[in-house]
Amino acid sequence: MSIARLLTPKSVAVIGGGVWGRSIIEQLQKIGFTGDIHVVHPKTPEICGIATVPDLDVIGAPIDAAFVGVNREATIDIVRALSARGCGGAVCFASGFREAVNETADGGDLQDALVAAAGDMPIIGPNCYGIINYFDQFCLWPDQHGGRKVDRGVALISQSSNIMINLTMQSRGLPIGYAVTVGNQAKIGFADLGVHLLEDPRVSALGLHIEGINDIRALERLARRARELGKGIVAIKVGKSDQARAATISHTASLAGEDAGADALLSRLGIGRADTLEVFLETLKILHVAGPLPGHRIGSLSCSGGEASLMADLGIGRHVQFPPLTEIQFAGLRSALGPKVALANPLDYHTYIWGDTAAMAATFAAMADADGIDVTVVVADFPRTDRCSRDAWQCVFDAVRQARSTTGKTFAILASLVENLAEEIADDLIRDGIIPLCGMADAIDAVSIAAQIGQSVPTIDDVLLPNAEQAGHVLSEYEAKRLLAEYGIALPQACVRDASALQEPIDIPFPVVLKAQGIAHKSDAGGVRIGIADHASLVSAAQDMGFSSYLIEEMIADGGLEILIGVQCDPAHGFILTLAAGGVMTEILQDSVSMILPVSSHDIDHALGRLKIAPLFDGFRGRPKLARTAVVDAVLAVQAFVVDHKTSLAEVEINPIIVTPTRAVAVDALIKQSQRSQ
Repeated sequence: MSIARLLTPKSVAVIGGGVWGRSIIEQLQKIGFTGDIHVVHPKTPEICGIATVPDLDVIGAPIDAAFVGVNREATIDIVRALSARGCGGAVCFASGFREAVNETADGGDLQDALVAAAGDMPIIGPNCYGIINYFDQFCLWPDQHGGRKVDRGVALISQSSNIMINLTMQSRGLPIGYAVTVGNQAKIGFADLGVHLLEDPRVSALGLHIEGINDIRALERLARRARELGKGIVAIKVGKSDQARAATISHTASLAGEDAGADALLSRLGIGRADTLEVFLETLKILHVAGPLPGHRIGSLSCSGGEASLMADLGIGRHVQFPPLTEIQFAGLRSALGPKVALANPLDYHTYIWGDTAAMAATFAAMADADGIDVTVVVADFPRTDRCSRDAWQCVFDAVRQARSTTGKTFAILASLVENLAEEIADDLIRDGIIPLCGMADAIDAVSIAAQIGQSVPTIDDVLLPNAEQAGHVLSEYEAKRLLAEYGIALPQACVRDASALQEPIDIPFPVVLKAQGIAHKSDAGGVRIGIADHASLVSAAQDMGFSSYLIEEMIADGGLEILIGVQCDPAHGFILTLAAGGVMTEILQDSVSMILPVSSHDIDHALGRLKIAPLFDGFRGRPKLARTAVVDAVLAVQAFVVDHKTSLAEVEINPIIVTPTRAVAVDALIKQSQRSQ
């Protein structure tokens, strides 16, 4: 399905009157569209100086793109007529389709009818504003927007029309080439649209505002194409998964949280994720000017100790580094600045050289000219021109330009406050290949995201697609362990006894662990006793606990670490693997990492290394080293189990798996099957 005619038409039809139809025509005229505009309205003879026609049949010429601004029922008939005459595509403005099924019971049926009516014709929406193409000066957009013509820029796609309006109004200097809203995505999803936009050579990067991911395979295709083209993607992902995460039994759900699936999926695909619109825009500026960054190491310079300190402080807790100066940097900076300046990164280069463009350029180049710096950031807030003069700040521009030319490295000028970097300054910087950044914290976050995109390692295997079943039956701990043992999970020696059979001998060496069967959160219910030394104590402990059935297990005495391994089926994003500090420390530490299956042994080992408890694997404070590879093998075994049961599995959790110097033993486990599997 080609959308080229829809995005760059020579003729358009505006169908519908009222404020929206009039606004479409006004925006077409304002943006400078030079093609033919046909206006269809049965009652009004003229709109915005253009004579109307009563229906589509009167238009004899081809129609490349149409804006359908009528009610939802009439939209279907008009889309059918447009498709029949070979229209290049349509924007469907009306709401009341699948997005409103809770309010209008027929919304889903009407959307199905709309898709059928469109046939092979592409449609954007329904329930959206439409398209702005700033490259070719075209829009089907029923409201104001703040962009301007550009020759090269980013593409933006949003599931919210109002968010898109706000983004076009930014004055941070980000050049926007395309701004498209997709609404319900009845025919064209945001991922497929993103591929088309990225393939336009004028597009430098892609920004996505996502409310929900409904086609994982399409998102994978988009990510692959972006990597092939060397263009970065950054997303704002809002909304919650469709899955009801009732964490009444397991810890995996509460650790993963409502949003872990989206976070893990985007990370896997090399798509950066911003939490705010400000960081989103700053990241796009980096991607537009420099592309994805090779790393997150920043060289920072300012002529203020306060600014240098603030940059250093803001780096704490963020995934960036201010590397110590190398010998080459130190020598270059000392030569440029003389003996009076304390040299460090971030650097306060003082005001001794202010106005000396050659000395400033040498300073900036010396900081940048090292293998350990991925982006050099010069902090400079420019005076407001209504009360002050910027003349004395010209030296900053000139020095950064010279330093960039000398070194060929990536440079940014950063204003600590967004209002202190005017749009015209940002425009000039971008033209010279310098990144204009606004706001220290936002800029640092943007560098981190751009580096994450640049450092992402392509994953060859497709995401393991989820099932859409609801969780149902929970297997007993004994049943769950027996199933997992078939895949290579190491278990303690164990047996099951009813309360009436506890007097019989057991073939398990003491000490043992006694667990009540058939209850959730056994420890909280008083259903666990550990370190039982002999058979008489075992019978006595069971009588005190007062349950009807028990699991008796070998006690793992040489454990040095407890790990949680959990996999949960998230219908929106796939199967989420969670690795965390386990046992009683799960709630206390909240130390976890989540990924989307499938994963490799390298992925698992890297994730284990990200846990706060990771140093325990290496023999912390003289303790024995622990069997980290055994944990990796256990995770791979759980993954194999999930793959074989993916159509009926809701969740599997081992908590904890006890790690010893020689093995990793699962001492508790649960499996939730879907309702369908019962």
